[in-house]
Amino acid sequence: MKRHGNLFQRVASYDNLYCAYELARKGKRWQRDVKAFETDVEGHLLRLQEALLTHAFHTSAYRTKKIYEPKERTIYILPFYPDRIVQHALMNIVEPIWDGLMLADSYACRKGKGLHAGSRRTMGMVRRNAYCLKCDISKFYPSIDHDVMMRIIERKIKDKDVLWLFSDILGSVPGGKNVPIGNYTSQWMGNLYLNQLDTYVKQVLGVRDYIRYCDDFLLFHDDKKQLGEWAEAVQHFCAERLKLRLSKCDVFPTSHGVDFLGYRHFRGGYLLLRKSTAQRMKRRAKSIPYDLRHGRTTKERALSSVVSMKGWLRWANTRHLALALHMDELETFVRGWEEAGA
Repeated sequence: MKRHGNLFQRVASYDNLYCAYELARKGKRWQRDVKAFETDVEGHLLRLQEALLTHAFHTSAYRTKKIYEPKERTIYILPFYPDRIVQHALMNIVEPIWDGLMLADSYACRKGKGLHAGSRRTMGMVRRNAYCLKCDISKFYPSIDHDVMMRIIERKIKDKDVLWLFSDILGSVPGGKNVPIGNYTSQWMGNLYLNQLDTYVKQVLGVRDYIRYCDDFLLFHDDKKQLGEWAEAVQHFCAERLKLRLSKCDVFPTSHGVDFLGYRHFRGGYLLLRKSTAQRMKRRAKSIPYDLRHGRTTKERALSSVVSMKGWLRWANTRHLALALHMDELETFVRGWEEAGA
């Protein structure tokens, strides 16, 4: 396997740092730290470049917050400058290398993949198989082992300065485990970590119908016993090679419907929203007018939520739900908010 070197000069180049700044500020230009940075973009980027080249850069302290949907998780938040810019700069260069390693069955955080493409692929597997093995990794990101992660990174990258930067980001959380949810690099580290599992499932076990999105994955077959054997093999591989534990490993008939990526997939080609997704959508649609009237959200963010919800609904058999949520009326209300709130 080819190992890549001579990457760090590209990571730390001014043009790449400027591109990273533009990516990091998307949708966040209203934030105070972004506005402060933009008072002297060139000066800040030149100082950041110097800090990287001299290894004076170190990942900042995190601010944390809890979220409770769809389940309780701790989100780690780094400053816009220098950290979020650095992570985008790093992945601008490394992402194409890592993406080239990924199998076609991995659908998270990749161009041309995503939720809806994954849902279409899942539906094809549901329609041609009698049984499904559904697995979920327990506390995936907090359980990622730093030593295992660095060994995986080192198999493809030999640039010592890039490895220093990855080591600094990993070491910013003590304890030898945890790739913080909230870091831009974390989604890609998680994908690379579980690419080991993808490769094992496809190339060693020889599974034809397999799909993974983040830490949720499905295996399909017409033989229920075969899926049971694969379940044991997958659990052993995750424990021994990746130091991970599965919280879910269930085999069931596809005729019952396969709940994956926010949708419920049925063999007849029928697609419904997951019940919890529909409930969250109802709460969000109800709260948007209140949040706008009381300054708890902006028109831009409210409109983004409405468009996102309509996108979810468009992909499934949800005509009655869309009517119940009054989505067209809600979009009209949000688009006209400046006039109504003036």
